[in-house]
Amino acid sequence: MRMGMHTDTERCVRAVRSKDARFDGWFFTAVLTTGIYCRPSCPVVPPKPGNMVFHPSAAACQQAGFRACKRCRPDTSPGSPEWNHRADLVARAMRLIADGVVDREGVPGLAARLGYSTRQVERQLLAELGAGPLALARAQRAQTARLLVETTALPMAEIAFAAGFASVRTFNDTVREVFALSPTDLRTRATPRDARSHAAPGALSLRLPFRTPLNPDNLFGHLAATAVPGVEEWLPHSPQGVGGTPIGAYRRTLRLPYGHGVVALAPHPDHIACRLTLTDLRDLTVAISRCRRLLDLDADPVAVDDQLRTDPVLAPLVDKAPGRRVPRTVDEAEFAVRAVLGQQVSTAAARTHAARLVTAHGTPVDDPEGGLTHLFPSPEALAALDPGTLAMPRSRRTTFTTLVRRLADGDLHLGAESDWAEARALLLALPGVGPWTADVVAMRALGDPDAFLPTDLGIRRAARELGLPSTPAALTARAAAWRPWRAYAVQYLWATDSHPINFLPV
Repeated sequence: MRMGMHTDTERCVRAVRSKDARFDGWFFTAVLTTGIYCRPSCPVVPPKPGNMVFHPSAAACQQAGFRACKRCRPDTSPGSPEWNHRADLVARAMRLIADGVVDREGVPGLAARLGYSTRQVERQLLAELGAGPLALARAQRAQTARLLVETTALPMAEIAFAAGFASVRTFNDTVREVFALSPTDLRTRATPRDARSHAAPGALSLRLPFRTPLNPDNLFGHLAATAVPGVEEWLPHSPQGVGGTPIGAYRRTLRLPYGHGVVALAPHPDHIACRLTLTDLRDLTVAISRCRRLLDLDADPVAVDDQLRTDPVLAPLVDKAPGRRVPRTVDEAEFAVRAVLGQQVSTAAARTHAARLVTAHGTPVDDPEGGLTHLFPSPEALAALDPGTLAMPRSRRTTFTTLVRRLADGDLHLGAESDWAEARALLLALPGVGPWTADVVAMRALGDPDAFLPTDLGIRRAARELGLPSTPAALTARAAAWRPWRAYAVQYLWATDSHPINFLPV
């Protein structure tokens, strides 16, 4: 872990001098002589150490009066991995801020979701990140505004509204303060690669950065192999890439706070091409955040792989295909439902069950660019269905109906702010939910990087073939050395099998 890395001046200076992109998003360099702030990998000649100060967030740099560098664009850095592998108040707050909660519900709404007072939340964020929730949300609005200015032909007034600003004047002032350019100047300077989209209204093409390495095989393979017809699809030769590059893409529908959307995601060596079509552009920040979580793009693969390599059995697997990510979800409740549908059945059977629910209870959507037809049914819609229509054993039917009722009533909440241990305990209290279901939800829906599946048949088979202990208790004991990254070890173990989830579709 590198928590509080910005306080280690010597280490930060070394990272800046070596232009090490692995540290982008971990800290930001503010240059006293120029008044700008940069990512560690900024291509310009590094300033003298005495002229550098280090901050834990872009918002802290902005609070201190620094402007974003026009060369390295620090606002487009991958997010800090801290918020993905930690479960404390600050990490949960940052996940919620990324999901747009402050813009929609204010700081009181953020605090209420976390179960703390506004003063406690503000104090802890300020102590660790050098900025409170309003400043952090403002930095995120500025980043969204820049994206819209540079990649769309929308009028500036519409961009201000879509990015979450209360007025056009606040939008103009913030953009000038953060980027030292007016919104019009930003648009004029946009490079051909960032050329403004003239596609269908609401359509945006952008690039999602990540820390290398990233192995796309199991990531996109898992999403494609388990795709629910109507909600998800893999297009082998999709023109959805940035700049119209014809590449394969995973596509799915998104249920968002102000409307719905369709996203196409395609792997490239240095970014993920992302094409978003939204019914309401106010959902842009949330959609990007959820897509990043889906693909685990803010992970620190070097830290993960270095830890797993300490086990001589895992080391060859890591060396063969480093940078595996955990395929996650854009909707925690949806994934929990699908996990129950997938209990003790094949991948194909689980998809069939889910597709029937989608057709009968999903919200229809239009998709002129592909074959998507519905949003996955909400817990409220599923709670209202007749259990007798479910083609599954009575025990699983009870599990399903209890789960969706608890989700619909709010007795069980699964979201970015969820406490992993508490959510797991609530899941285990449901009839028919055992450790496998609770842990796969923790791993793929809630994002717990240490969730482990010792009873999974694929994991036990891989363990036997590799000479690891194959009984759940013995394997769990051996896996203690893999902590806190056991969810990533699961991906490497799964990948020893020839199942389609492990291969990038063609």
